[in-house]
Amino acid sequence: MVSTVDLHLRSYGEFTAPDRHDYGQLVLPLNGALLLEVEGRQGMLDPLRAGFVAPGAWHAQHGDASNRSIIVDIGAEALAPGAGERLFERPFAPLGPASRKLIEFMALMSDSGAAPPAVVQGWVPLLLDTLTLDSPRPASKLAALLARIEAAPGQPWTTGSMAQALGSSVSRLHALFREEHDTTPHAWLLGRRLDLAREWLAGTATPIAEIALRAGFSEQSALTRALRKATGMTPAAYRRQHRPA
Repeated sequence: MVSTVDLHLRSYGEFTAPDRHDYGQLVLPLNGALLLEVEGRQGMLDPLRAGFVAPGAWHAQHGDASNRSIIVDIGAEALAPGAGERLFERPFAPLGPASRKLIEFMALMSDSGAAPPAVVQGWVPLLLDTLTLDSPRPASKLAALLARIEAAPGQPWTTGSMAQALGSSVSRLHALFREEHDTTPHAWLLGRRLDLAREWLAGTATPIAEIALRAGFSEQSALTRALRKATGMTPAAYRRQHRPA
């Protein structure tokens, strides 16, 4: 039983038999990708997406050859009131810039030797706050545009057409993306298209050429180049490694 918090660096291989434990567990990928199943729900984790296993939840995982994650075991009494419930409702959470900075810090601490317990005890509440924060936030000026793009990722979106849909200038579009997502419109669009392509490769039998077009790539070779640059794998290799057995 975990009384407070404990931290490990782990890699995962083939699916193992489902397991459960009486403490919560954060899965924070540093490299590669990891398919996590929690109580029948599946999510693909990578350095931009974390997973949470609630105390007592059945779970199993399968990772690619290069996966490496920080695993944080959290005793139920160490979870702030309501935090476990919110994370259980959304077990696969995107990692924003603040969360990634915290994870990078702890990865450096762990790589240089065992992180001091006092550091771990202070780091976990900060990380949980970034994942579960529900205080009022300014309304996103990009929300409607991003929803429109995600509904039709195959359209030939450019910064010009995105700015037109937003009703702003291209320079204002860039400023909003930098302010709200700490990235550029092109980088966000490419990342979202790759996310969709990876989800479809891992979760469907749709032909790769069709996935490329649906995700917004001009042709299969364009998806291959982008995916190889991001993961080191071709779409076919990614599908073989990430499709459930």
